[in-house]
Amino acid sequence: MARTKVFNEAEVLDRAMNLFWEKGYHATSAQDLVDGLGISRSSLYDTYGDKHSLFVMALKRYREERIDPVIQGVNSADDIEAYIRFIFEAVKEDALSESRSRGCFMVNSAVELGTVDRDVAAIANDIMKDTEDMITKAIEKGQQRGVFTKTHSASSLSRFIFNSLNGLRVTMKFDASKKMFEDIVNVCLASLKA
Repeated sequence: MARTKVFNEAEVLDRAMNLFWEKGYHATSAQDLVDGLGISRSSLYDTYGDKHSLFVMALKRYREERIDPVIQGVNSADDIEAYIRFIFEAVKEDALSESRSRGCFMVNSAVELGTVDRDVAAIANDIMKDTEDMITKAIEKGQQRGVFTKTHSASSLSRFIFNSLNGLRVTMKFDASKKMFEDIVNVCLASLKA
């Protein structure tokens, strides 16, 4: 007779996401997972498969919980400049959500595994493409409304903003000062208006 699970799979997946986010894939051992998730090794493997499968599920969960709501916000954004600032604020909040900055789980994962793991590379590439497309859409809206410059194409400006966001995600792992953050955001927003 099969045993009934006595844990919430979504909550355990959230704990796994946070553990992988904090330590990275390679530095997270099977024992770390058992200890950090509060379930037995057999429940871990029966429910989530192997460590890699759990990591991929955690990265997909990160997208659903942290990335997709921001991407979908472009459709209802009236104040496009405020929306771009909101994107930067979301990055800041995400990076500084713990006592020390963890950076971005997607960026961390892409840097650690993107060149050697097709599954992680595919998820990271999809997130990056969708994020850049969202920024392009926002900038196009801003250009159509006369808020942003048309000196450069929306896609060129989007790549600049997207690269700045990713650079900010990495930089905030070791310099989380408010001044640094505000300088980057203000220069990025100014570049859209130049």
